[in-house]
Amino acid sequence: MPSDGKLAEKVTFFRGERAPERGTLAGYSALINAYALPTPPPRQITLISEKNRDYDKGDWNVLPVKRMPAATLPGHLTFALKNEGVHLLVLKALFNIIEKTELEQFVHENPVGIYARKVWFLYEWLTDEVLNIADAVKGNYADLLDEKLQYTCPKKPSKRHRINNNLPGTKDFCPLIWKTSKLEEYLEEDLSRKAHNVAGKVHPALLARAASFLLLKDSKASFDIEGEKTSAGRIAGWGKIIGQAGMNEMTEDELLRLQSIVIGDARFTNLGWRKEGGFIGEHDRRTHEPIPDHISARWQDLGSLVKGLLETEKLQKECSFDPLLAATTIAFGFVFIHPFEDGNGRIHRYLIHHILTSHQFAPAGLVFPVSAVILNRIVEYRKVLEKYSRPLLDFIEWRPTEGRNVEVLNETIDYYRFFDATDQAEFLCDCVKETIEKILPDEISYLENYDEMKSFIDNYLTMPDNKVDLLIRFLEKGNGSLSERALSKEFAALTDDERVTIENKFKEVFLED
Repeated sequence: MPSDGKLAEKVTFFRGERAPERGTLAGYSALINAYALPTPPPRQITLISEKNRDYDKGDWNVLPVKRMPAATLPGHLTFALKNEGVHLLVLKALFNIIEKTELEQFVHENPVGIYARKVWFLYEWLTDEVLNIADAVKGNYADLLDEKLQYTCPKKPSKRHRINNNLPGTKDFCPLIWKTSKLEEYLEEDLSRKAHNVAGKVHPALLARAASFLLLKDSKASFDIEGEKTSAGRIAGWGKIIGQAGMNEMTEDELLRLQSIVIGDARFTNLGWRKEGGFIGEHDRRTHEPIPDHISARWQDLGSLVKGLLETEKLQKECSFDPLLAATTIAFGFVFIHPFEDGNGRIHRYLIHHILTSHQFAPAGLVFPVSAVILNRIVEYRKVLEKYSRPLLDFIEWRPTEGRNVEVLNETIDYYRFFDATDQAEFLCDCVKETIEKILPDEISYLENYDEMKSFIDNYLTMPDNKVDLLIRFLEKGNGSLSERALSKEFAALTDDERVTIENKFKEVFLED
């Protein structure tokens, strides 16, 4: 166990990152440093300034000396819970190595202390072990998560600790999301209301056509993200499945059904839960050994993780957890776990549709083309996935297998159930906002323009619908002008006056503001 001196150690670096100035770590970072906890640092590292400064610098929060906690385990635990929120992964790693008697002494010395009781509750909740402490009989009930710092579910009182459990998950799966100015702005905007407003201004028939096109667009994009070229029939088939999102309860059987649909031809893929390790990355050209960018959860842990994920999905729906935050924790949690040999990416994006629909985020029948927006933001998407995966590579012990796979050698389950999903939530909100403010209005505008152009052609010429559609497509491709090929073949019968009139009308409808 570290000495108090280790908890007051001056640093200029922490986990390979240079501090903005020399100082003393505080809170979770101090605990990680002092106890050599096998976890990435929290989203913001707290440093007490030698120069008594107070400023925020991205990943670092620099505070004056008067904010220095006592250089003890209780001192830094109290500071962390009060100022940095609840970080389940760090706390679980800490509880795995410290003596229970240290925590029992902390609570005995502070029987009504809010932070002592929070530590007491968290220890028993995370470890399933009971501390040698009688049930609390004094002290007001206190919320476990501070609603000013993190997003919560409704309170469930724990009488033993006199603590309100407002965690948005279960002990088997509970990612947390910290409040940021960006997320607060998005939730204040009420993107769900905006989506309903956009749809409410459109004729139902037109909205149905827009939804149909966006569904197909999203299905195709989901294959494109995986770098997979496939048939129009398979794209349409997956689009049909996306259109059913939210209709079926999410269960293990439902996930298995979705995988079988995604894979289709399963001759070369083992359907069902993985029975070996998994990773995303490359192989060394010379040795063929894995070079992982992401290492999936151990296959031995999948039962507990998938069970926890599904229980949390149900809990968040029942407690009306914000749909965008729920979609983040469940969909990104699923892809980080990577429970299947193949098909994880498309099911991950399907889960976004499922949760937004089941939470009634958007009007019925309207599927957000999240995959299409992700495809446009593919570099950003990969970065937000790596934001989770990359730091964990330092803490996962593995060896290559004969099958050019990985075998994980240490306990890693907590990395997949107690992660910080804040960056992923901001990314998903970005995508949904773009869909509401650009993708959906642009598609509706296009269909309105298309209908106006078609009506003009129908009144101007006698032409079958399929020919009108082809004419408009040619005009789109030529930016308002018909190509020599179109004028020499499909539309050779047009006179020059007719061509000019149609081209001018197209430019008026589609190209003029």
